[in-house]
Amino acid sequence: MYRKRFDEMNCSIARALDEVGEWWTLLIVREISQGSTRFDEFQKELGIARNVLTARLERLIELDIIERYPLAERANTYGYRLTEKGMELFPVLISLMHWGDRWLAPNGKHPVTLVDTASGEPVKPMAVQDKKGRTLCVSDVRFVPGPGATKTTRAVIDNRNQRVLGD
Repeated sequence: MYRKRFDEMNCSIARALDEVGEWWTLLIVREISQGSTRFDEFQKELGIARNVLTARLERLIELDIIERYPLAERANTYGYRLTEKGMELFPVLISLMHWGDRWLAPNGKHPVTLVDTASGEPVKPMAVQDKKGRTLCVSDVRFVPGPGATKTTRAVIDNRNQRVLGD
């Protein structure tokens, strides 16, 4: 089956989806962030086919999201851990989790609560905020062309700001 690539699109969201948009990818990252390190653990927890898991792990290594390392306690066995790039996906996972908790949890009963280790307090849902901590929605922000913006991107941004903000 053909899968569209977004690497030529002048959009950071599209390029990010090229790397982590396939659903097994973020589920593997979730498993690693929850302490799983071995192939057999991923397979057991996710119910993923061996060939699919192998392909996804190799792709995540190629993208420098995870790395393979030898496990000292098991000869000829490797573990997987997040790289710095992979660890920076943590807020993405948590945002998805909070969104799922709010909109998709059966009877409003979400399966996991995150708690700050230091305080024991639940973690606040992620939000886009201004410098003073005020939560912003999509109509509260203006898109501004960045240093990599093309002429087309600038036109899309201008059009969006006119429609949403009345500029």
